[in-house]
Amino acid sequence: MSEQLMQAAWYEKQGAAQDVIQYGEMPIPEPGAGEVRVKIHASGVNPSDTKTRGGWGGIEQKFERIIPHQDGAGVIESVGEGVSNSRIGERVWIYEAQQGKPFGTAAEYAVLPSEKAVTLPDNTSFVEGACLGVPVMTAHRAVFADGAVKGQTILVTGGAGAVGNYAVQWGKWGGATVITTISSPEKAKIAETAGADYMINYKNEDVVKRIQEITGRKRGINRIVDVDFSKNLFVTDAVLRTNSAIAIYSANPDDAPALPILSLMLRNIVIRTILVYTMPEEAKQAAIRDITTALVAGALHHNIAQRFPLTEVAAAHEAQDSGKMIGKAIVEIS
Repeated sequence: MSEQLMQAAWYEKQGAAQDVIQYGEMPIPEPGAGEVRVKIHASGVNPSDTKTRGGWGGIEQKFERIIPHQDGAGVIESVGEGVSNSRIGERVWIYEAQQGKPFGTAAEYAVLPSEKAVTLPDNTSFVEGACLGVPVMTAHRAVFADGAVKGQTILVTGGAGAVGNYAVQWGKWGGATVITTISSPEKAKIAETAGADYMINYKNEDVVKRIQEITGRKRGINRIVDVDFSKNLFVTDAVLRTNSAIAIYSANPDDAPALPILSLMLRNIVIRTILVYTMPEEAKQAAIRDITTALVAGALHHNIAQRFPLTEVAAAHEAQDSGKMIGKAIVEIS
């Protein structure tokens, strides 16, 4: 019997997307104990995918051949030992598909632990499902890591970005007043669609002054979800209330800000760093529960910027790396 093959995109060395990403056929993987095989319909591109491919910050390639992408969505086609056959045919969204192993979702099929294939509600498309892993789980942790936010005031820096946009939505879902910073009218519209109560254009407005006006306090922010801690540190120190918190989910290798320690300490401010891949398991499960509830209620909006076929994964990576794309890049797999 001949070996069954699938279409896939992969790279065997790190470098520029167009230089290293290849396309072709590979054997269809078989699920092992506790695993499922998913027929992938859509694969999500995240900054961590392109940074790993490019060797950003000294990241080393751990496997000889890598099929990229952690996020995706599709249908469970077969199951391994210990997984109920009732899962076959189930629509699912996927997270951490390539975590700790070489093959992710930029292929017609992916094998992963059963628990990382989560039921996708019928009202959510595969393309939308491919958005749910890294950005939505990161945003959930950033908003709720320090407790409920009902009645609080949250500042989300970069409310049009992938994580920032979902952080705005989670903040509103949790009952907070959400202020966000943006840099253009286009981004303001995206943040407004997400539910932001106030948009501040940091290019032409005094962010600290506007926050003080909105909150009616010198320091009126309970939580900050921050995309650039080093750059925004002055604003952070100026607007956080006593017993507040800041969640940082993005950084550069050379970031080494000088912290106003005494100022932050006197207000008992928590500085929390977040990486979705190393989040506590209970935090991941809490995010999954709330994602399911929010999806069923139609409470999550997905900003999909561009769609690419499997043969254009390199172009999808370039779009992600360009800094010009507002929203999510999705690879659609027939």
